[in-house]
Amino acid sequence: MKTYFITGGAGFIGSTLTKRLLMEGNKVIVIDNFCDYYDPSIKEDNIKDYLDNPNYKLYRDDIRNRNIIKEIFDNNKIDVIVHLAAMAGVRPSIENPLLYQEVNGMGTQIILEEAKLHGIKSLVMASSSSVYGNTKEVPFKEDMIVDFAISPYAATKKANEVMAHVYHKLNDMNIIMLRFFTVYGPRQRPDLAINKFTKLMLEGKSIPMFGDGSTSRDYTYVDDIVDGIVRSCSYVINNKDVYEIINLGSNNPISLIEMINCIADTLNVTPKIEKLGMQPGDVDRTYACIDKAKELLGYSPKTTFKEGIKKFIEWYKISK
Repeated sequence: MKTYFITGGAGFIGSTLTKRLLMEGNKVIVIDNFCDYYDPSIKEDNIKDYLDNPNYKLYRDDIRNRNIIKEIFDNNKIDVIVHLAAMAGVRPSIENPLLYQEVNGMGTQIILEEAKLHGIKSLVMASSSSVYGNTKEVPFKEDMIVDFAISPYAATKKANEVMAHVYHKLNDMNIIMLRFFTVYGPRQRPDLAINKFTKLMLEGKSIPMFGDGSTSRDYTYVDDIVDGIVRSCSYVINNKDVYEIINLGSNNPISLIEMINCIADTLNVTPKIEKLGMQPGDVDRTYACIDKAKELLGYSPKTTFKEGIKKFIEWYKISK
């Protein structure tokens, strides 16, 4: 049995990870501020089945509150930190960049600093495929230069990678930074395209399609992402002198129009498409090279996009 501390643990990925860790007999400590970026009742629903589990502990607070992070680390023997908490989303970060810097930057450094002071040596932290910006060469590899972010969100994630390396080097901390590629599946946030488009199609409303439909994303099913996180946790616990940046994706980009048509086919509807211009901060494509994840972690995504969409829609219909 291990004790995991998950920041942002009531969210989409965090609550799915919690489910797996508890099923495997581990202890899970979660912090989440239940902010109103989207309806907080969604997060409440994500965690409702865990609240009576003796191996689950929830702190309703903010990672920017250094006193509560210190208290958590003082009162619990933590084996590994999984840092997922962040202000998410490219477009909102353009509207409110200072908040993104405060939460994603300072909040992350508080986690790193208190981990250092409490002797917690194993961390797995969420980065993002957004750091690649509009890199022309594909697939995206971890050793590419990523100094040309096109959104404040991406910039904060790149900065976190750099700061994490500082703490690794100075404090002998084992850290893996995971660059997630467009995660989808049950519990997906309502502001993300697959969730939003499913809702609109079921309501018979038009789909906003930014650009000509040729932009593409390396959609990755949430259970595959969670498997990669769990494998990363094992790696930082069981190895020495670890600092790695690792892509977690599917290595199979899907275009926007393909995504829309796949949802429509699964729902057995004809999509109504409203064509709009490209949005500031959006990248043309994402495409993960996952060779490093395979080699170091034994990572191997199992869910095809079509299968994942079917599972998501089944969950969506039940949850509404």
